[in-house]
Amino acid sequence: MSDDFIIDDADRAIVEQLRLNGRATNQQIANTLGLTAATVSARIRRMEDADKLRVVAVSDFSAHGYNVLMEVAIEVDGRPAADVVEELVQFPEVFAAHLVTGRYDIDMLVVLRDFDELPGLFLEKFSKIEGIRSMVPAIAVDVIKYKFDVAPIEAREGE
Repeated sequence: MSDDFIIDDADRAIVEQLRLNGRATNQQIANTLGLTAATVSARIRRMEDADKLRVVAVSDFSAHGYNVLMEVAIEVDGRPAADVVEELVQFPEVFAAHLVTGRYDIDMLVVLRDFDELPGLFLEKFSKIEGIRSMVPAIAVDVIKYKFDVAPIEAREGE
């Protein structure tokens, strides 16, 4: 992969169309932008191959019956945090996990169908993982922003 990969205005326009409608066909994008479907397809493939674009589907938690969203800050002791997080991400309840700096070593987002699942998750699953010193859960009482199309496709000018 070349470090001199350049994203131009046509690439940006294609990405914007995908952000607006992730189900849009290459032909629909081409019609909107005045390009050919082959050009759209080639540019998408080129950006994917260069690791500049990844097309993913995102679903809503509540649409799948998950009614509890919780952040869990984890302090690790006696074992590398990277090893601990590798075990934690195997649980289907773990939606996202990050190694972080600061007071805690791992920050996770966890989804549950109901609060009744909480004791089993902490007492039967998470507590069995070696190296977890403490866990601080914080239940989300309202989701203010749930947006995944914010990642820039290139560095912004002047930053």
